[in-house]
Formats: sequence, structure tokens, C-alpha cells
Amino acid sequence: MRVRRVSSDGDMVFGGNQAAFHRDTPEAVAQVVESRLQLWEGQWYLDLEEGTPYETQVLGKRTETLRDPALRARILDTPGVTEIARYDSVLNRDTRGFTVTATIETAFSRTDPRGRTTSAATVSTSVREAR
Repeated sequence: MRVRRVSSDGDMVFGGNQAAFHRDTPEAVAQVVESRLQLWEGQWYLDLEEGTPYETQVLGKRTETLRDPALRARILDTPGVTEIARYDSVLNRDTRGFTVTATIETAFSRTDPRGRTTSAATVSTSVREAR
């Protein structure tokens, strides 16, 4: 899996040749998961059914039983994700904000500076209801 890196501002990173890409790493999969979670259903003009069902299953009234299963399914359906090790979601009714944080296990691994091998990555995204 090869994915162009995204900066902390959400902009694609250019230059640096191969350093501008994640290649077969947990970070690559995490970036794809975050992108999938940020795409709302009906937002992509080529496939209006693609996306996270925020308006119908996550945000709004009477969605308590639908929201977490819908988001877990969206994460697990991402290429490279093998399982969700930890999952947490918080709905703030005062700000109409919703935050999802998950630790995922991936099909790829990397070695950290201490020499430990891991296939886990953490993803987090926040959305806000527009009403």
C-alpha cells in the first residue's frame, strides 16, 4: 500500500521523492482510515453512496444504537485493517461535535526506534453537525 503523506494541516506533501509517501506501514492504513471517516456519504460526486453515514446513522436524534456499529464497519472495511484493538467515541451535544478515536491492527508492521515491531496505529477524527 502506497499513500501520499498528509501534513498536520491536512495538505498533501510533495517533494522529497519517496519520503513524500507512506509505503506498507501502519501509518499508511491509518491515513486511509481517517480519510474514509472524513468523507460523508453523498459527498463524492462519482459515487454518492460511498462515505460515512453521518447524517443518517451517526449524528442526529435516535442514532445511539446505530452510530458505533456504522463507524466500526467503516473502519474494518478499510484495506489493510485486520482488527480494531480499541475504540472510543464521544458525542458532545452542546457543541454538536462527535469524535472517534481507534487503535487499529494492520496488515503491515514497522520497527520503532527501540527495536520493537508493531502493526498498530491510532486514528482520530472529529466532525460537527451543521445545524
